Amino acid sequence: MSKQKRPVPDLGLPLIETHCHLDYLKAAPTEEIIATARAVGVERFVTIAVEPANFDAVRTLAHSYPEVWGTQGVHPHEASKFDADADARIVASAADERIVAVGEIGLDYHYDHSPRAVQRAAFARQLEIAADSDRPVVIHTREAEDDTRAILAEHGPAVRRRGVIHSFTSSPALAEFCLDQGFLLGFNGIVTFNAADNVREVVALTPVERLLIETDSPFLTPVPYRGRENAPGFIPFVAEKIAAVKAVPIDALLRQLHTNSIGLFWPGELAREGASTGERLAS
Repeated sequence: MSKQKRPVPDLGLPLIETHCHLDYLKAAPTEEIIATARAVGVERFVTIAVEPANFDAVRTLAHSYPEVWGTQGVHPHEASKFDADADARIVASAADERIVAVGEIGLDYHYDHSPRAVQRAAFARQLEIAADSDRPVVIHTREAEDDTRAILAEHGPAVRRRGVIHSFTSSPALAEFCLDQGFLLGFNGIVTFNAADNVREVVALTPVERLLIETDSPFLTPVPYRGRENAPGFIPFVAEKIAAVKAVPIDALLRQLHTNSIGLFWPGELAREGASTGERLAS
């Protein structure tokens, strides 16, 4: 008899899925995926573009569901597809209020699906777009620490709203550099994997004010559902594990993660909340 898996917990406070690929999920219709996640507290979703071929799909999702926002950017795997048309489309997306970041951009030297020089050029240019459009960035980096550091040192300071290094699996040294530069670090189901002590080490050193959680669905399904297609509804497992690693109460962590997510992608909401608080205190 197979062991029954633990149901996904409802942690009792709102969650924000900061990195998923809704257009890639196949196990259920989008409406069902969203409803299942909403049932365990997920109130917002950021679905991520990775190449020109899925720019329109991401924008359509962001305009079709009130809980969904999107990004526009070219992933390092697809950097060879970053041309003048892709550049213009990402620039134009700054006028779309449903598109909240430039991403997924960065470097990936593990697979080298695009030449490294092409990756570096695409990464640098998309950081410039983010700076010019006053958008945060969603960054992917794998086995490219020296070049990630060099490009962020050169171009990162101009990106006023900074962004997140998502699915962080790099060294503590790169984590410290990115944190020092003002970036947040995003973690997903990898943090639950038995062999991921290196990721948990970085979680432990990252201040809770600089953490984000994500699923990267349909990839990287957390324990105890590994082997199944990942989905935003599994994000409570990520939150629970991070709370355990940080040794902080889950309620306090969830409130901080929510604030971190709003502050990165919808900073105007925090500004309005602060103004309302000030008005109440002055009255």
